[in-house]
Amino acid sequence: MELPRGMKDFEEQENANIEHIRYHFKKLSNLYGFSFMDPSPIELLSVLETKSGPAIKDEIYYFKDKGDREVALRFDFTVGLTRYISSQKSIKLPAKISSFGGVFRYDEPQKGRYRYFHQWDIEVYGKANLESEAEIIELTSRLFDSLLLKDITVDINHRNLVESYINQLFDSKDPQLVGDILRAVDKIAKKSKQEIIEEFKDRYDTEKLEKILEFSQIKGTIAEVEKQFDTSTLASWDDLKKLFESLENRGVSNIRINFGIVRGLDYYSGMVFEVFDKNSTLGALAGGGRYDSLTKAFGREDLGAAGVAGGVERIILTMQEQKILAEAKPNRVAVLYINDEMQKVAMSIASLLRLNNIPTDIDLAGRNLKKQMDIANNARISIIVGPQELEEGNVVMRDMQNGTEGTISLEKLTEDPNSVLNLEKL
Repeated sequence: MELPRGMKDFEEQENANIEHIRYHFKKLSNLYGFSFMDPSPIELLSVLETKSGPAIKDEIYYFKDKGDREVALRFDFTVGLTRYISSQKSIKLPAKISSFGGVFRYDEPQKGRYRYFHQWDIEVYGKANLESEAEIIELTSRLFDSLLLKDITVDINHRNLVESYINQLFDSKDPQLVGDILRAVDKIAKKSKQEIIEEFKDRYDTEKLEKILEFSQIKGTIAEVEKQFDTSTLASWDDLKKLFESLENRGVSNIRINFGIVRGLDYYSGMVFEVFDKNSTLGALAGGGRYDSLTKAFGREDLGAAGVAGGVERIILTMQEQKILAEAKPNRVAVLYINDEMQKVAMSIASLLRLNNIPTDIDLAGRNLKKQMDIANNARISIIVGPQELEEGNVVMRDMQNGTEGTISLEKLTEDPNSVLNLEKL
């Protein structure tokens, strides 16, 4: 029996890594005042099409339920959260919401992302303002700091800025042209300049395509960008400068202006950003921006929105590349027994430790000591119950990392179960 293509089982270490990310994310989102919620995993297909149009069917899991309704599995959190907030007419604004969990996409499976994978997500709903956007980027940067990831860059841009340059360059305000060129720019991280030109040359002037792709390579600080290009003709340059300055004021130092960041989705309407590890080829670890047009599509003309989502499995791969997520053995204890007569005492000790919230393993099958050592390999400390030591009221304790041993009295173990985690003090 096999799983459907693109699906996988998540084993213990993978789940532990996901929970590690979840812990840091929830801690930070709470610190910044975000309310945590989990939007429904199933939406009406029409709701998901509000974000991405009918073509989204090619990229998601959708089906008819027993009520003959067209429904689909969520492909991100933004749609569900925006649907929910848009329906809450009396909600206090700004509303700050965070989510963490699994999403489904019918994309071609790739390294770091299967068809079911995990995301973290934060959104701010309310009147559009620069400080909301800065807070989202700040929290994102702090999350990567808390995960101890190095060489992380947050690249920021503004969609209006790129669109204004496209309109100037092509002397046109045709939405179809703008959309096509934005998609061309968005491909630059995945394809060569020549491949993109070949793809679009039948519809657009090659020289102008080359210019827009050169424009997309401009990046740096405010001063560096202004040396490379006359920004006075670009819409929203001042807005982007103010965002950059706000982030610097907040102590976010790993930011960079990058004219190549446009985000592929059509609903973005302002600031956009993506997060990269400079030494990785995995692509963006997180991305987001302002998307006021989506709340309008849900009937809330008065409601602005900005947010970000990050790919958990891709972040885990990056942490493993940097050797941050070493499979360190947790503070587990293995209780072993020399023979069947010692099993009863060993079981009692295991229960005592578990009652005191100490993760404890013990063999249930009555195997010999040699085979019991299999479970001890997953522990930091092992307790060995043997006849000779037990006669004296003691048990043996062994540090499984360095092999040192000691004994502890059953009386002390009963009075202070946590003492098993301090072998060096015995």
